[in-house]
Amino acid sequence: MEPAVLGSRLASALIGPLVRKLFAQDTPGAGMVDKPVRLSDLVSFRGEKRTLGEKDVRRLAAKLVAEAVASPGERPFPPDEETAVTDTLARRLLALGDLDMDDVQAVRLGSHELAQKLRRRATPPDGLSADACVFLDSATQWACLHILEFFTRRSTFVARTLVEHSRAQSELIARVDELITRTPRPDARDTAFERRYLPYVVEQHNHITIYGIDLRDSPDRWPLEVAYLSLEATGDEERATSGIRSESTFSVHLPAEEALLDHNSVLLRGDAGSGKTTLVQWLAVTAARNGDRVPYVLPLRTLIRAGNLPTPQRFLTAVSCPLSPPEGWAERVLAARRALVLVDGLDEIPAADRHRTRAWLLGLIHAFPGNQWLLTSRPTAVRPDWLTADGFRELVLAPMRRGEVTTFVRRWHTAARAPEYLTPLLDALRTKRDLARLATNPLMCGLICALHRERRGYLPISRQELYEAALSMLLARRDRERGMGAPDGIDLSQAARSELLRRIAYALILSSRTEMDQEAAQAVVERALPGIVPSGQHDAPGVFRHLLLRSGLLREPAPNIVDFVHRTFQDYLGALAAVEEGHIDVLVSRAHDPQWEDVIRMAVAHARPHERADLLRKLLTLAHTRTDLLALACLEDATSLDPQVRTEVETRAARLIPPQTKAESRVLAAAGGPLILELLPGPEGLSTKEAAEVTRTAALVGTDGALPVLKRFRDHPDLAVRAQLVAAWSQFDADEYADEVLTHVEAADLFLTVREDAQLRTLPRLGPRARVRFNGPHDPGPLLSALDGEALSHLVIYENNRLTDLAPLRCLPRLTYLHLHRCPGISDLSPLAGTALDELHLCWDRRGTPMVGLDRCTGLRHLGLDGALPWGVTLSEFLPTAAPLEFLFLSQGAVESRGVRDIGQWPTLRTLSFGPEPGRLWRQDWEAVAQLPRLIALYLHRSVLESIEDAPQLPGIEVLRVTQLEGREQLHRLALCFPGLRQVTLVAAPDRLLRTEWYADVFPDAEIVVEPRS
Repeated sequence: MEPAVLGSRLASALIGPLVRKLFAQDTPGAGMVDKPVRLSDLVSFRGEKRTLGEKDVRRLAAKLVAEAVASPGERPFPPDEETAVTDTLARRLLALGDLDMDDVQAVRLGSHELAQKLRRRATPPDGLSADACVFLDSATQWACLHILEFFTRRSTFVARTLVEHSRAQSELIARVDELITRTPRPDARDTAFERRYLPYVVEQHNHITIYGIDLRDSPDRWPLEVAYLSLEATGDEERATSGIRSESTFSVHLPAEEALLDHNSVLLRGDAGSGKTTLVQWLAVTAARNGDRVPYVLPLRTLIRAGNLPTPQRFLTAVSCPLSPPEGWAERVLAARRALVLVDGLDEIPAADRHRTRAWLLGLIHAFPGNQWLLTSRPTAVRPDWLTADGFRELVLAPMRRGEVTTFVRRWHTAARAPEYLTPLLDALRTKRDLARLATNPLMCGLICALHRERRGYLPISRQELYEAALSMLLARRDRERGMGAPDGIDLSQAARSELLRRIAYALILSSRTEMDQEAAQAVVERALPGIVPSGQHDAPGVFRHLLLRSGLLREPAPNIVDFVHRTFQDYLGALAAVEEGHIDVLVSRAHDPQWEDVIRMAVAHARPHERADLLRKLLTLAHTRTDLLALACLEDATSLDPQVRTEVETRAARLIPPQTKAESRVLAAAGGPLILELLPGPEGLSTKEAAEVTRTAALVGTDGALPVLKRFRDHPDLAVRAQLVAAWSQFDADEYADEVLTHVEAADLFLTVREDAQLRTLPRLGPRARVRFNGPHDPGPLLSALDGEALSHLVIYENNRLTDLAPLRCLPRLTYLHLHRCPGISDLSPLAGTALDELHLCWDRRGTPMVGLDRCTGLRHLGLDGALPWGVTLSEFLPTAAPLEFLFLSQGAVESRGVRDIGQWPTLRTLSFGPEPGRLWRQDWEAVAQLPRLIALYLHRSVLESIEDAPQLPGIEVLRVTQLEGREQLHRLALCFPGLRQVTLVAAPDRLLRTEWYADVFPDAEIVVEPRS
């Protein structure tokens, strides 16, 4: 008999007074004597303080045994053993007087160990039954629990405890002091070095250069605090689901600088100029200032140049840091899990070097777990799941929304001290569609701001004109307008400078690199120079130095290394050189290389009409989706093109548009960008699936140009389409999108997801909403006040660590559905008792503690549990046994401890769903399931199939759903277990293809539905 069970038979009100009779009357003071105080000094039946005799103790034991035997229920042991049990229990209680310990020592020992000491003092007589022995052990431990409770109430106990703690603390301090004196501190030099290194990181990265452009009246570098713009990072992640009520993936939207808050390893993708390097700088500076992490900024293009990628001790020398750390410092930082390793520019190294870079990075992570790792790359440099299997979270920097563009422009003009140009530029960005399409990332926004400032308000209208204007300013106008003449004695025309830079850019592109040795770049200049300037007028070293110092396009990232200030300039100039050389076939041969995409697009813009048509035709002959989309994207830059070629490209694109799947939507959005918005059809003539993917594509593009496309679908009746429109809210200005789209979308059966504070403020403007979902740690006050209590029926609160009290939900009379997903501040569900709630889903961290008070929610019909119950707790002890449950979902350890053997407490169950890893199910569990009289539907995750061999026949099951299915090996057993099946739904595992006809022979009498992974 467990002590807890015995406790239900013996009330504390009874046993407490009996136990107190064992001890002498309490006296004040802490008992500060030289010799330890024995329990015999405390008990009342030993020594001079004999107030309770041995007979009295035996009578006390007899009373305890008699009370247990007389309690309702089955007798704990046979009647003829009552005397022996009483005698043994009395001898154990009498043994208290022989123990050499005081009350403080007894409490420190614990009830279990104290009971073991008493059991060893008085073992049961031979021949006593197992039930009697179990009762004796339980009674002894239960008595010990009350004995220790009695001790902690004694006035001397608190005083003694303080004395014991003070003595122990003094002894510990003395020993630590002695250890410090004998052992020199190994981290002293590390600490001193970090006091120099962290300010160096701040100084090195706390600025942003304006793309090599010198402003006449402003500095060419911005403070990072002024220039940094928090951009959004997005990604799709998997989660366990309650039955079949929602998709198994969900979209993550978070500020990019928070990407590492809950994931230690992140691969961050972003287009050229999207702000990846600026984010790296921000993270490094923030960590260095806070002192919580030691940052290492490791640009891959610099590291790869040395051949072997650096070990930790070479991190600083690899990036030319002038500080010399103590021997082994970097390894100690990594071993202590204090490092923030920022690896920038995976796309800027050759494809052949990426796999060894991956091995290098994973080797570091495995050797030094617990640190934070960020790797940046262009989106198409490596496949989407390149590092997913190794625990990396993959995120993508989203294009800048209108509000972010406005913020960037305001900060730029503040930094440039040019407020007079701010309003005209903001007006132009709102009214000129072509210009607004260019302003999708910090690079293009910075170029537009700089050109607007330098040209006194004039702006180019296309990408080609934008770069031509930038080159004109950088290569010719800057020094001339400043009246500098030729300070280095070299006066080259804009055309000559451009030609030399093109040769350098094309040499880099052909070698699949973004930087080269200055000696190699100088050799390129030397070969080209005789055809550009008269022989002997200038030498190659002087001209190269002139380009490096005065062009504004080249820079020296490390000693004797040269690269372009941004990859886009390299691609633009290299594409012009490729066209001038007539290298159309070279461009086509590299069309599958992601690093050549922008080069080919810009080559189309540079080419003459017949060259442009030839290039596009050859792209189409490759007959590949990627190159077809590239040809489609090139149309944006084809100012003049043979109509037949344009028609052929658009016809080929028609096979890709409208997209049919999520993957196709992502490819279209990434390849076409804003251009794809002009080609997206609908809603007329589209199926509901096509309409949903068209809206997904437009939302992924995310520029203001996507808003007119999404507005066309706002009256669409299909739930999937309307869900896409709601999901796109965070891509746009919260107020504008709410007014233009959301207020027109039918919302009766649709969850409205609120992710940002701006959306939370806008929510009341959208009118009564029956279904609302909150993502992230919103302040509970504004969150709850934004809800319409008379309309709200469904509420989801997702990952909110600020919510601590559910009592305000009592004021929502129509609330029938609640989903709490990882809200660690919620520990008590009892406020939900008595509400109209009939469906509740709970998800908590497996390492966390589940909520209490669920047993009081007796009105529930649908319940989902996604998390482990405390060990030893059964479903009937945690769930409301009086609830008329019809649907129950169990996942992630919910039945790991005690199974479902007591599931018969809910005979009303009609649907039972097991998600991923709910816990091992044994034959007794399946037999309990088989006894449910109304159960007709069973949903099983692949992980549950391992225990199906133990299941008996369940003829009442008519509907079966199996998720994450990989094959048919265990399906024959399912067919034997469920002979009454009428409908079977099979959901494929990732990268698995299932066909209905494969399973017709397994379930000959059932309708089979095969679904792809959602």
